[in-house]
Amino acid sequence: MPSRTLPIPDGLDGVRVDAALAKMLGFSRTFAAEVAEAGGVRMDGRPLGKSDRLRAGGWLELEWEDRREPEIVPLAVPDLGIVYDDDEIVVVDKPAGVAAHPSLGWEGPTVLGALAAAGFRVATTGAAERQGVVHRLDVGTSGLMVVAKTERAYTALKRAFKEREVDKIYHAVVQGHPDPLAGTIDAPIGRHPSHSWKFAVTPDGKDSITHYETLEAFPSAALLEIHLETGRTHQIRVHMAAHRHPCVGDPLYGADPTLSARLGLSRQWLHAHELSFSHPATTEWVTFSSDYPADLAHALDVLRG
Repeated sequence: MPSRTLPIPDGLDGVRVDAALAKMLGFSRTFAAEVAEAGGVRMDGRPLGKSDRLRAGGWLELEWEDRREPEIVPLAVPDLGIVYDDDEIVVVDKPAGVAAHPSLGWEGPTVLGALAAAGFRVATTGAAERQGVVHRLDVGTSGLMVVAKTERAYTALKRAFKEREVDKIYHAVVQGHPDPLAGTIDAPIGRHPSHSWKFAVTPDGKDSITHYETLEAFPSAALLEIHLETGRTHQIRVHMAAHRHPCVGDPLYGADPTLSARLGLSRQWLHAHELSFSHPATTEWVTFSSDYPADLAHALDVLRG
């Protein structure tokens, strides 16, 4: 495990740990923060967090593990559904508990690993560990995802997602009843100021637009159909929580654990139900849909009582 001990120069007096490590050792800010969070940064023997500030003249002790680049590991996922497949694209029905692509810190199965294990070939110029991925679903969200198999499809789909020319329809069960029952949430989303894994509505976030309508109301919850105009990380979960109607089963964004337990949910009730786009080769408008998986269907049955 690499380690360094060095004096803190005057120029870094009062500078945050993550910024200082980026300057001194060329780490990325993210990696520097990970090293601090793992307890690898000490000043005069005292451990420091990523946002603590350095003091000139102190001694800095560092210890870190070199990060391995994420790689696609072929791993079969028996319940990954193949909804559509041709020479250009493959549309999958992703179960919960599967990530879109490999990333640091994720040890579980991925869509790309599952496709590799099933013999699918994906060849694009995307980052090696994200081959063909043009949009993502959270690990805990089930439903439809399209993966590009060729350079032509990758370029066309990437552009279509960026230009908002893709129709993304989700179904979500949220706590309480949104008022009004149908509406639009237009609120910028950025990283949460104090939680490294969370996102939040923040003034300097990226513009984010969610359209919703209520399909069915229950005593303590409502089933919504949601059209995403933008595709920010955790967008539906953040927007609904900001309106005090978090997705049931979503403790990260404030779901009631008692209700989640009653519904037998161990993840957010959120499903990518329908996906439509212009086929990258034929330009024909294509639409795919996916049924609710067993855990979400069961939760609905309990709510319908």
